[in-house]
Amino acid sequence: MVAKVAEGNQAAIPYQIIPAQLPPVAIPLTVFGYSRYLRYALPNASFIGFTGTPISSQDKDTYDVFGREVSIYDIQDAVDDGATVPIYYESRLAKLDLNNAQIEELSSKVEEIVEDEEDISNREKTKSEWSRLEKLVGSKPRIQKISADLVQHFEKRNEAMEGKAMIVGMSRRICVDLYDEIVALRPQWHNTDPKKGVIKVVMTGLASDKKELQPHIYSKQVKKDIEYRFKDSEDPLKLVIVRDMWLTGFDVPCCHTMYIDKPMRDHNLIQATARVNRVFGNKPGGLVVDYIGIANELKQALNNYTEAKGRGEPTRNAEEAYSIVLEKMDIVRGLFHGFDYSGFEINAYKLLVPAANHILGLDDGKKRYLDTVLAITKAYSLCSTLDEVEPLHAEIAFFAAIKAAIGKFTSVDKKRTQEEKNSILKQILDNSIIADGVIDIFELAGLEKPEISLLSDEFLEDIRHMKYRNLAVELLEKLLKDQIRSRSSNNVVQEKKYSERLQETLRKYNNRAIETAQVIEELIQIAKDYRKGLEHDEALGLNPDEIAFYDALADNESAVRELGDETLKKIAVEITEKLRKSTTVDWQVRDSVRAKLRILVRRTLQRYKYPPDMAPEAIELVLKQAETLSNSWTQ
Repeated sequence: MVAKVAEGNQAAIPYQIIPAQLPPVAIPLTVFGYSRYLRYALPNASFIGFTGTPISSQDKDTYDVFGREVSIYDIQDAVDDGATVPIYYESRLAKLDLNNAQIEELSSKVEEIVEDEEDISNREKTKSEWSRLEKLVGSKPRIQKISADLVQHFEKRNEAMEGKAMIVGMSRRICVDLYDEIVALRPQWHNTDPKKGVIKVVMTGLASDKKELQPHIYSKQVKKDIEYRFKDSEDPLKLVIVRDMWLTGFDVPCCHTMYIDKPMRDHNLIQATARVNRVFGNKPGGLVVDYIGIANELKQALNNYTEAKGRGEPTRNAEEAYSIVLEKMDIVRGLFHGFDYSGFEINAYKLLVPAANHILGLDDGKKRYLDTVLAITKAYSLCSTLDEVEPLHAEIAFFAAIKAAIGKFTSVDKKRTQEEKNSILKQILDNSIIADGVIDIFELAGLEKPEISLLSDEFLEDIRHMKYRNLAVELLEKLLKDQIRSRSSNNVVQEKKYSERLQETLRKYNNRAIETAQVIEELIQIAKDYRKGLEHDEALGLNPDEIAFYDALADNESAVRELGDETLKKIAVEITEKLRKSTTVDWQVRDSVRAKLRILVRRTLQRYKYPPDMAPEAIELVLKQAETLSNSWTQ
């Protein structure tokens, strides 16, 4: 039997046994905590503690109570498993040029939670020190500096990665002062309605509180509504200012930044910073921004953590992400060896297509480029607010613009989430590299925007004479794949026929077995053949489902010669109607139903004298086609 308990250093409990007709009852003569009673009630039990933050202090020690570790699941395990994202640390003290000597001196003299003091005289002394520290931290000039820096920092952070942030203030008064200064800088963020606005203060309060606090004191239900708003990634509420609330046991995956302006230490600090380590979309990590000077406390927390055999750091320096940016930037610059893009800051619009064409001409260039720029954008989103990154903003945006163009107008193997696409385009637009350039690569390449559904002769001729040959191949591949996917995804025969031709041509091209000019000609021929096939289908006068079964029957050339189009059309119409009426939701996994459908198709083919030597293959192809269409039939 296992129980989770904790105990102090109490002496053994004396018991008085009361004789009676009922079973004996042990009544303690001294009152103790529940854990002591539990230990005496279950003397042979194993007592195991579960904790994310082991405590080690003079009067509280997790290991003294429970013993050493049985099993450890640490930060490194969680990050490796994808259960959390890493947390990065950025100090803004030097940036603000604030003298924190007094703050550090006072902070070292006070406990984080005054109410924990049991001795009244010590508690009053701590309150006094805390009050002095609060006045220093909450001075108007300091609050104004922090508010201005915080607004600028958060806006720049959201340029790189959309998300939300928490601001931790030292007292309720300071929280309100921070709110007032922030909305003075951004009036549009303010709204008295709890259901509206970009920023809110969340704290406890009483009706007797001072007048300036009253607008931020909400009922329990209103706080719950604000909580729902903050957890909703689509809600305009982006910033919350808190003192104690929401710092533990509160998960908001879309929250990517925590601004700390309150002395914290030990497990309370670790638990608070963990608010930004939740997995969300393409979020590469959370960021803790230090305005109060918690670096030493984080270092001490790390010492306690590593002594407990934990792997991985509670926080990493933002400079680590900056180092990754520099490393990956060198790789991308290397990919552009032999291509001069030095004028990208003024001629990005003109350079975009030739730069993409250069990358596509390299061996495995597209994958290498896309993967490396993705790594840059992830690391950049974690360090974009550092001064050292400022000179790289324009170049990173240019690389991202090329990536977006390649990804949007060529075929990519990896599917990107909508959040990733939005993040890339947002960086491009926010950095004003090319306001319209990525929107239409046809214009950039000197092509009239095609009627993609037709792949007209005029457009194919333009592709044939396109200056940027590598891009022409990718563009044709993209258009053909999109066309086949949109028009033939439910047609087994057509999809297989043209996809296999396309893949074989591209295989020869990627293996450099044929020249770029030759692969363009082969792709153009596939496009023309595909267009002729669509024209033939339209001339048949059948609906898409009937055409799919017609193609399955006409896949046998001898059947086309013997029966002709008209007979095959009649068979396709009849089979479509019969199968639609006969299929059920689970028919694909029920052998008895599949057998009946197979008999139905066979008898239909026999009645129309379909060539018997090819009938078995036709039946299997018809049933395979039915499987593809059946989901839409049974909805």
